[in-house]
Amino acid sequence: MSEGLRFLMVTTFYPPFNFGGDGIGVQRLARALVQRGHHVTVVHDADAYHALGPRRDPPGGAPDGVEVVSLHSRLGRMSPLLTQQTGRPIVQRRSLETLVRHGHYDVTWFHNISLVGGPGVLSLGSGVRIYEAHEHWLVCPSHVLWRHGREVCTGKQCLRCVLHHRRPPQLWRYTGYLTRQLDQVDAFIAKSRFSADKHREFGFPKPMTVVPYFLPDLDDSAPNPAPDPSPHARPYFLFVGRLEKIKGLDDVLPVFQQHPDADLLIAGDGEYGDTLRRLAADHPRIRFLGRVEPAALARYYAHALALIVPSVCFETFGIIIIEAFRQGTPVLTRDLGPFPELVRHGAGETFTTPDELLAGMRRLHVDPERRAALGRRAREAFTRHWSTSAVLPQYLAVVREAAKRRGHTALAERLREEIAA
Repeated sequence: MSEGLRFLMVTTFYPPFNFGGDGIGVQRLARALVQRGHHVTVVHDADAYHALGPRRDPPGGAPDGVEVVSLHSRLGRMSPLLTQQTGRPIVQRRSLETLVRHGHYDVTWFHNISLVGGPGVLSLGSGVRIYEAHEHWLVCPSHVLWRHGREVCTGKQCLRCVLHHRRPPQLWRYTGYLTRQLDQVDAFIAKSRFSADKHREFGFPKPMTVVPYFLPDLDDSAPNPAPDPSPHARPYFLFVGRLEKIKGLDDVLPVFQQHPDADLLIAGDGEYGDTLRRLAADHPRIRFLGRVEPAALARYYAHALALIVPSVCFETFGIIIIEAFRQGTPVLTRDLGPFPELVRHGAGETFTTPDELLAGMRRLHVDPERRAALGRRAREAFTRHWSTSAVLPQYLAVVREAAKRRGHTALAERLREEIAA
């Protein structure tokens, strides 16, 4: 291609104004497109970040070629609250409209829009409009299908549920407003087949194409993913993630009383961390690492017997699973949500009870050859399914098909050439 396309990405959170995996996923996509010669502008809401976390701006990162626009307002936290309540970018509409008008974008790509403008932003933008569902926000006011803060959602009880989550009800969800705004979007992306099926089960009226998260390609010149030495003296299993009740660690901690030959290392922090530390106070083989930088975390992945993923809620994907696969580490995951489909393509086992988890741990611990074989399979599966080279063409194919449906023939042809290159 002689000239790259112009992408506008709209998202509530974007690193370093970010809490979870969705913002990091958007950043990886933006950087990958820039590396392919495209221009990418990301607009995010700094007021939403401050409303849910630190009051001060976080330190910026190194330049990466992505143009980032941070929305601030003098109303501060009131701005995202107005968006949450009305479903519209009440405070930031003019800024967003100006950005769209002057940017002449070929593609407008919506991600987590819950606080950056709600459904109201879906009518903004030019060219092809894509929506990527990083959470279940389209069908769930609390985003995570975790009903009443205690169970996976098997049927809507939304008003009672949001009150339990201490969030104000969104009256616009009880009108046809969201459905009308969805008609402005040309294509919808789900992160897993499970998530696409859940959207349909809870009444989402549009078809969704599954495109997974991805990580940078492996360096084929470095076939051994395990840098030495190990970061921990004893054999260990690893947990990575925010310390929240929905992550299911309550079930895992007692298992290590029955498996004294390996430790559990927990990387991450969160509001449930103090409770978990109290539960583990009498377990000397359970160690809380706190937040671990990505470079150091790669070593923990590489030397772990397995990554344990015990989440008890319906997630849309499992980025930590493909992070483990990239390092040649198998996974022991709860048989719930999208995790089984990732393990089927990758390497590891699923469990439904603590006894099944314990049995899986023992199989991996006592049979190093099996652990090594699963590690090789995990690494091969990563390259085939979740590397940049494997996934980015899938993204571009979604945009191309949407352009064809909209009659943007020239854009579709440019994308055909890009995918074929």
